[in-house]
Order: sequence, then C-alpha cells, then structure tokens
Amino acid sequence: MNTGELLLVLDVGNTHTVLGVYRGEELLGHWRITSEHHRTPVEVGVLLRSLFHLADINLERIRGVAISSVVPALTPVFQEVARDYLHHEAMVVGPGIRTGLSIQYEDPREVGADRIVNAVAGAHHYGAPLIVVDFGTATTFDYISPDGAYQGGMIAPGLAISMEALCSRASKLPKVAMERPPRVLGRNTVHSMQSGILFGYAALVDGLIEKLCAEMGTTPTVVATGGLSTVMAKEARRIDHVEEFLTLEGLRILYLRNH
Repeated sequence: MNTGELLLVLDVGNTHTVLGVYRGEELLGHWRITSEHHRTPVEVGVLLRSLFHLADINLERIRGVAISSVVPALTPVFQEVARDYLHHEAMVVGPGIRTGLSIQYEDPREVGADRIVNAVAGAHHYGAPLIVVDFGTATTFDYISPDGAYQGGMIAPGLAISMEALCSRASKLPKVAMERPPRVLGRNTVHSMQSGILFGYAALVDGLIEKLCAEMGTTPTVVATGGLSTVMAKEARRIDHVEEFLTLEGLRILYLRNH
C-alpha cells in the first residue's frame, strides 16, 4: 500500500467492535461500537459511512480491510460490508494467514484470533519473551517465548462481567462505578465493592503473571491492552506498558505480511 492509501481494520469482540483506519503506520481514526449480533450488512454499512463522513475520511481511499473476530455470527456481516461498500475482499485472521509466529498451542484452531493478533503486534514492537494481557469481556494472558513462539496463556472472567455477576447474584449489593476507592479498607458498601473488584483484580493479574514467569523461568515484558487496560495498569504492578490499540496495530501488521 502506498502512503496515500487507507486500511480499515476491525476487531470484532463479544461486547464491542473496535474499528480503525490507518494511513501507513498512522491511526487516523478509531471507533468503538456494540457487537450486536442481529445487525445487518446494510445497517453496518450505513453506520460506517456516517462514521467516516464525520471523520472526513473518504471511503474510496480504502484499499484493504482486515478483520479479527471472535463472534462467528458477525464475521460474514463485516465481510459483506467490505465487499458491498468498500469493494474489497477482507482478510480474516484464521487458518492460512501468515503470522510470523510459531503457534505451539495443542490445537491452534482453538486460539482466538484476537489473541494471535495481539501476540503479533506485541512481539513486533517489544520483542520476546512477552506477556500480553487483554482486558476485554474476558481477560486473556498470552505468552510469547524467547524464541518468538506463541505458547498459550490463561483466560479469566473480565473485570466488567465480574462486577456484573456480583451485583446480579447479591440482591443487596448496588451497581457501582468502576472507580478507585479512597483506600483498600472500604468503610461503606460502594467503596468495599470497588476495593474488592479493583484491587482484587489487580492482585489476580499480578499473581497469574508471577506464576507464569516462575513456571517458564523467564522475565518477560508485560503489555496491557483493551478497554480497561489504563485503569488496571495503575494498580497492577507487573504491567510495563499500555497499548490501547494493540489489536488494531496487529491487524495492520498482519495485513502487510499477507499482501
């Protein structure tokens, strides 16, 4: 792609879909929309046109589309949008895509596309060994060994759904904002819940990273991404870097490697 051409990248997650437009290595614009399973290609196409219009981005300058999806029902919707509205066949991350990584999972087909994309971007920018922590609907931890191989990781319930589960299953507990309480020792119900969730989750993150490092015998760089990565990086001491749009960057890198 030349410097004037644009690349559309889409990270389709269980809760949100994040879209980005790149010109070369520059992220010109990004948007977060809900991953509604019943959206039609027409609805998505109209939304896309509106977003691009507001950002003063010309659809005709899009020269490629890359998709990472963990929602099988939505993947063909975005593929159809790419064909009908952008006149391009989208590259969908999956079997057959050149990643540049040796995937050493027992069954590589079980690895979520977003986890591979994160590993590609993380290794490209930070080298290996590396741990990528993605704070999404689920929180995923992915390990890249010193020789650049993707070896697997851990999956934990996400921070937001942990809070939702607590509120929905305990009738006397209110819904609270995901904010840092003034102290660890909560002196009222709201602060007690915020402390348990935020500081407790930070301990979970640090604990899993420490266990993984001990098991692998390495001291990897730890990169956090996802919607709540900035919040957690302030509390989890083992996080070294925050890259909010690491998945979008990984899609850009993968598109270039495969074209």
